Formats: sequence, structure tokens, C-alpha cells
Amino acid sequence: MAALFRNLGFLGGALMLGGAAANSVLYNVDGGHRAVIFDRFSGIKQNVTGEGTHFLIPLIQTPVIFSVRSTPRNVTVVTGSKDLQNVNITLRILYRPVPEALPSIYRDIGKEYAEKVFPSITTEVLKSVVAQYDASELITQRELVSKTVRETLSERAASFGIVLDDISLTHLNFGREFTEAVEAKQVAQQEAERAKFLVQKEEQVKLARIIAAEGDSKGADLLAKALNEAGEGLIELRKIEAAEEIANNLAKQRNVSYLPKGQNILMNLPTLN
Repeated sequence: MAALFRNLGFLGGALMLGGAAANSVLYNVDGGHRAVIFDRFSGIKQNVTGEGTHFLIPLIQTPVIFSVRSTPRNVTVVTGSKDLQNVNITLRILYRPVPEALPSIYRDIGKEYAEKVFPSITTEVLKSVVAQYDASELITQRELVSKTVRETLSERAASFGIVLDDISLTHLNFGREFTEAVEAKQVAQQEAERAKFLVQKEEQVKLARIIAAEGDSKGADLLAKALNEAGEGLIELRKIEAAEEIANNLAKQRNVSYLPKGQNILMNLPTLN
């Protein structure tokens, strides 16, 4: 009986070793990933393994898994403009490695290639591009600056076997001195515009007064001309109209009596002896 148990134990151990060996012979590559095989005798294999389950030689070959999906990364660089202003720029990059270039990437740079490549090439590209523009041009021509950075950085990353799917300039900040100078300039421009508006307003008021004075003068001239042409007849008509208006006003008063022309106001008074 003891011999039987020993045989069963030996068989179980053999099965366990066989299962472990079977597991070490196979490896999986998930979706959106690629594998590079490192061989202890021949080094890095040039063929890249795609998705699925694959075989390898245990203890001799080791799979190194890379993601080939687009991965975001933010890179911040402080550099100087053409007019020596400090510029703080942040780039957001979507990158992925070229699958065929993975063996050389792993051999020359390592698996953490993004941490080693992007700080270097983004600093180099941004310094060279930003130095071509003044601080004000970086604001007014931001789209052109972003396009130049995108083209130059994409070309630079391609030399390392990296594809940049998107590059966006998310932040563009300047030093405190330049910001204060811009604010002061804006305030001065607003004050100048306000002063210009006040001057224009005064000119319009002055012009309106001149036009009104010219209108009054012209009206007086026309009235004088009309009087000269009408002569005495117009003057008599104005007298009659004025007398009629006065008579109407007096007739409305209770303590005023109206006598026809030529009648003596004393005719009905009693005589004194």
C-alpha cells in the first residue's frame, strides 16, 4: 500500500511539472498589442508576433509585450520667444509605435521608450519653432505655430519608429512681465478709444450748434426778406391781428366795459349841481 501511494505521488508531481512546462511554452498577445521575442542565444528576434496564442522555447525565449494603440501624453516645455519672452507650452500628443519597428525600439531605447523620447524631441522642436516668433505673433498666429510644431515633431518622432496621430497645443502662457505689459497696453488702447470717442462727440455737438446757428440766421434772413417784400400791408395785418387778440382777452374780463368807438364814457353819469 505504501508503494502505491509513493507511485501516485510521483505521478502527481510529474503531471504538475508537465502542466507548468506546457504553460511556459505558450504565451498570449491581447488585442491592440504586439510581442517581441528575446532569445538568450540569438538576441531580439526581428519578427513581431501579432494577437493570439503562440509557442516559445521555455527558459530560452521571453516575450516582451507592447501596446500599439494610440496613447495620450502631455509634455510641458518652457522656452523663449524671438523677443526673449519666457513661454510655457503644453502639448497633448497621441502616439503609437510602428509594429515593424518594435524590435529596434526595444533594442535601442527599451520598453519605456515614450518616457525617454518625448521629453527630448518635444523640447528640441518647441525651442526651434518658438524662437522664430515674437510673443505677440505666438498669440495672433497660434494656428500656424501649432501646424509647424505638428509637422516638425511628427517627422522627428518617425525617426524613432513612432507615429503621432494627433498633436494639440493646449496651453500657451507667458511670463508675468509680458502679461502685465499686455494688460497695460490693453488699458492704454481702451483709454485712447474713449478719448477718441469724446473728441468725436464734441465735434458732433459743435457741428450741430453751427448748423442750428446757420438755420436761425437763414430763418431771420428769410423773415426780413418777406417783410421787405410785403411792405406796409403785412405790418398793418399784424397790427390788426394783435388788436383782435387783445380785444378778445379784455372781453373775457368782468371788470372791463366795452364802448363803441366815439361814444363818451361820461354820457350817462348824473350831473352835479
